[in-house]
Order: sequence, then C-alpha cells, then structure tokens
Amino acid sequence: MTARTLVTRVAPIPRRWAGSYLIERNILAQKSFWPVFVSGFFEPVFYLFAIGVGIGALVGDLEFMGVPVSYTAFVAPAMLAASAMNGAVFESVNIFFKLKYGKTYDGVLATPMTPGDVASGEITWTLARGGIYSAVFLAVMAAMGLIESPWGILAFPAALLVGFAFGSVATAAITYMRSWTDMDLITLVTLPLFLFSATFYPIEVYPPLIRVLTWFSPLFHGVVLIRGLTLGVLTWVMLVNVAFLTAMGLAGLFVTRRRIDSLLIK
Repeated sequence: MTARTLVTRVAPIPRRWAGSYLIERNILAQKSFWPVFVSGFFEPVFYLFAIGVGIGALVGDLEFMGVPVSYTAFVAPAMLAASAMNGAVFESVNIFFKLKYGKTYDGVLATPMTPGDVASGEITWTLARGGIYSAVFLAVMAAMGLIESPWGILAFPAALLVGFAFGSVATAAITYMRSWTDMDLITLVTLPLFLFSATFYPIEVYPPLIRVLTWFSPLFHGVVLIRGLTLGVLTWVMLVNVAFLTAMGLAGLFVTRRRIDSLLIK
C-alpha cells in the first residue's frame, strides 16, 4: 500500500479530460431519445436513393475533373458531407435547450469543470453524432459500390472534419440565439448550403457570380474533399478544402469558449 502511494505521488495518473464527463452524460441522455438521434441519418439516404439513383438512371454518366463517373457516384459523397453537417448542426439545438432552459451547465460548473471544458465537450459530442451518421452512410456507399478508389477510406476522417467545422460554428451561433423562433435561422442557412454547394451538379454549371459565392460555402469544401477521395481524383485544391474547414472549426471553438464563459460566469 505504501509503495503504491509512493508511486502515485512520484508519477501521478494524468487527470481525465473533464469534457469526457459531459460526453458520457449526453450518451446516457440519448438512450431515451434514440429515434430522434438516428432520424438525421435518413434524410441524406433518402436523397441518395431518390435523386442519385432515381434521377441518375435518366442522367447517366457525367464528367468530374476529366474523369467519367456515374451520377450516383457523383452525388453520394455530397450526401455523406451533408450527413456529417446535419448530425453536428442538429445536436446544437439540444445545446440551446441545455443552455437557455434546462440550466444544465449551471450544475456542471458546480464541479471542477470550466466553461472551456463545457465548450470542448459539447463540440466533441456534436462531432461524435456527425461521425456516427457519416460512418453508417459510408457503409451504405460501400455496399452500393460507390467508393471507386482506395483513397475512399480517408472519406471518414474528412467527414469528421466537416462535422467539426459545422459543429463548432453552430454551437457558437446557438449562444447568440434568444428563443426557439431563432432556430429557423439554422434551416435558413443549411438548406441553401445543401442545395447550392455542387451537391447535385458540377460547379461549372453555375452562373459566374454564384460560382464565386459557392467557394465560400463550407459544405462545398467538404463535398469537393470527400468527392475527390471517393472517386480517386486528387488535386492540390483539396489542401485548400482542409485548411478552410480546419480554420472554420478552430474559429468556432474559440468563439464558443468565449461566449460560454461570458454567459455562465457572472
């Protein structure tokens, strides 16, 4: 016993990351609401079958970066990126309830956890939800034979990056919202991103002005990145996509920490 105590004092066990406790709490809370949890996965799957498979039978093949691909294989990576986005953004709605009405974080901060732990823990949870959606959707793509390159294995970490970017920014935005009516702003932002991020057709078909604006869409960067990986068409532009999404995620994390600190520490 004495030897064990001495070892502990000389080489103490590292403190567990405090945000992990918040993630555990979220997992336990989701047990009663698992149908809501999985519902966000089905929307991109339905789009894949309705548009990718249905319309794909009429469209046939198209050209992507000089490589002929089926329309279904073209649309599927975009649906994967949208699945990661949906998972991360939908979870931010729960954060709004816990912050404004449930007063969950008031109790959390009575523990040694800090506002920074709350921010990083919740963003990690949004990333986990987006990651689960992405993993299942990627399995659907594999079963349908829509991953045409060994590079497609990197589509999952790419989807996680998309989830991190959207989850951190959505969480930061939630801290500025005042009521449930403000939730309509989420749909107002995500729906145009979903429809106009080269999701269903190449960016070359856009008018010049819309084409320029599309480059500022974070979902577009996710779509281009994942599409290039699953189709095996790699270009230097993908480095720009990674840099854009990483910067977006880090900026969202920074703002979330500052906002939660100002809202909860009074």
